[in-house]
Amino acid sequence: MPTSHPPTPPAPSGPSGSADAQDAGLRARLVDVGVDLVTREGIQALSLREIARRAGVSHGAPRRYFPTHLALLSAIARRGFADLAARTAEVLGDSGGHQATDQATDRAAARAQLRALARVYLDFALAHRGMYELMFRHDLLESNELGLRETSLPLFGVLVGLIARARPQPDEERGAEPAVIAGALWSNLHGIAQLWGWGSLPLATGTDEVEPLLRAALDAHLGPEATAR
Repeated sequence: MPTSHPPTPPAPSGPSGSADAQDAGLRARLVDVGVDLVTREGIQALSLREIARRAGVSHGAPRRYFPTHLALLSAIARRGFADLAARTAEVLGDSGGHQATDQATDRAAARAQLRALARVYLDFALAHRGMYELMFRHDLLESNELGLRETSLPLFGVLVGLIARARPQPDEERGAEPAVIAGALWSNLHGIAQLWGWGSLPLATGTDEVEPLLRAALDAHLGPEATAR
């Protein structure tokens, strides 16, 4: 004889569930306001009081959801890393982790992907200068909280993986590890982004084209690009 089972109780929709939804909504709104504020006015505008004012809540309300100012800044920065990760995935497509069977072909493909990635990084830095500055100010962030590290480090991992493919060498000639080269290249790109945004590089180089600088940075860290024979 089949046994009957009591019906599954419906999900709570009373005051407790409503309060949770309101809390999540306000938390998201505080982050939304912070993202908009840093985009429009820069990192210096991100005070707790100003974020609360623009979100339409009391100046003490943010601390209910973010125990410290750094925690709220970290949640805002996480949005920036998620945006940059999405742009990276879009430009690399499905080929970001796939290697060609021919080493020379794979090396050339990885280098082309690095060039595209460098351009995405620079374009993001110039279009979102306030967010870009915040994302890499780890003196202002709590990188071990709110999933920030899990959002930011995979981007560096993509860079390391592409460098390992673009610069394969025999074990006895390996030289610097891919992570070290990735750190040096990242530092170079970061400097280009900052100096270009400030107007220093266009003035010093006498050009309004940044692409030659990106190619030079890749050549400096990966060696000259192989030419087709």
